Amino acid sequence: MKQLLKHLFSFLNLAITRNQKYDAYTRKIIFQMLKRSSNCIDIGCHKGEILDLMIAGAPEGIKFAFEPIPELHAQLLDKYKSDPGVRVFDIALYDSKGTTNFQHVLNAPAYSGIKKRRYDGLNTEIEQIKVKTDLLDNIIPAEQKIDLIKIDVEGAEFHVMKGGKETICSNKPVIIFEFGLGAADFYDSKPHELFNFLCTECGMKISTLKAFISHAPALREEEFKRLFEEGREYYFVAHA
Repeated sequence: MKQLLKHLFSFLNLAITRNQKYDAYTRKIIFQMLKRSSNCIDIGCHKGEILDLMIAGAPEGIKFAFEPIPELHAQLLDKYKSDPGVRVFDIALYDSKGTTNFQHVLNAPAYSGIKKRRYDGLNTEIEQIKVKTDLLDNIIPAEQKIDLIKIDVEGAEFHVMKGGKETICSNKPVIIFEFGLGAADFYDSKPHELFNFLCTECGMKISTLKAFISHAPALREEEFKRLFEEGREYYFVAHA
């Protein structure tokens, strides 16, 4: 029992450290890359923490925010109702349009998503709800310039990207995204397929957040695959 608790505490501390690093690196990238008039997309907006950084970094730009959980969507509408530059959608972006079941994790909403995933030992309370799905390319006008995208949708990131291929290819935005075991694999997303999509089909590169900030070389396919399979990195940046 003691050994199990020790392992659990060690895992939780590692998760906290990773999340703290993600928050710090994301903040740096946003303020490093955005201009006052940059346009951004926040996919998996949750309570608007990253959206707030986008607004601070690009106060004159347009921000598109996507959050399918009804109460969080309502909170976002109220929070940003006086900001004409923010547009909030109650849509779960994907690679198909329609409706789908969505796993709303009541006691840990940040883990919510279209499919059940690994919940890292949490005793989760899940309510299955119906949400709308759509492609990013159906919502963002073709002529709309996009400079930065954040995607954090608990494993569905690759599906979101496939639904936004035209937007990605035409704009080459900086994309901050999560892609890790325990989430992406529940959507049958393979690292080599994602790498080929972004780097070959869309003409992008992939880096870790830390490497991107320090201008280190981008990842090779085998490095990206190894980081995914070993669970050493969950957060990445796609960039031109």
